[in-house]
Amino acid sequence: MTDPSPPPDATDIMTVVHKAIGGIELEPAEKREIWRFTQRELPYLWSQRTSYFILGSYRDPYIRRLRAVQNELTKQLGAYPFIMGDLLELPTDRLNTFDIMFSLLATYSDYIIGVFEKESGGEAPELGEIDDPPYFGKSYVFPRDYTWVTDANLESKQHVIQAALEIAFADDLSEEAAQSKIESLVANAQDSDLDINKQEIVEVIDDRVDEGESPAAYSWVHLNKFRKFELHDQCFPWTTEEELRTTVDELPSPTPRPEWEASEEQ
Repeated sequence: MTDPSPPPDATDIMTVVHKAIGGIELEPAEKREIWRFTQRELPYLWSQRTSYFILGSYRDPYIRRLRAVQNELTKQLGAYPFIMGDLLELPTDRLNTFDIMFSLLATYSDYIIGVFEKESGGEAPELGEIDDPPYFGKSYVFPRDYTWVTDANLESKQHVIQAALEIAFADDLSEEAAQSKIESLVANAQDSDLDINKQEIVEVIDDRVDEGESPAAYSWVHLNKFRKFELHDQCFPWTTEEELRTTVDELPSPTPRPEWEASEEQ
């Protein structure tokens, strides 16, 4: 196999790599593997398509939600959504391969999308990577069941659903007591002019029971990071997979927009 040669922007690439590994001097074989990776994967990010780097857990059932986001983005003309686990790996035993791959992909992607359903796993440190420069400005998070509640007020449908899930899955409540609390919760929400009914709540709870999954729980650190994204309009909470698919439309669209779309809007 012919050894890969350095790409034209090798200096910039190596700056990213050296930052990821803490300035460790690379061995010749390691450099060759990095060039092979960049020649294989980075051209997709340098193309005219808009790239979306999707982060999240690769374990089942969470990987299904990553695929759902990827599939929704694939429907958009000019989009290149990808998951790092699908790409060529760097076969280096000495180096922190994940940091190198993540840094290169995050640096050269147009957007970074994080799908979160729990506080543990590989996606936890990824959240810590994207909530500050240089990645924050192009990053968007999709935390399941997330709401930032600072008082007793129910400010949105998402607040009501989250509160209902916590009631339904509470260990210290009987089924009758939980139903009573949920009915009261819905009534209060409707009194506050929120467009929600008990049947919507029941369907969400039933789906969770069928899935065998409790509401997502996050640490205070996670909640604060989600809140930072929320304050910058870069946070999109969701409850069901259908809602997640719909919420993907809130992401920046691929650019440039196709000419036929512009003509139809006129």
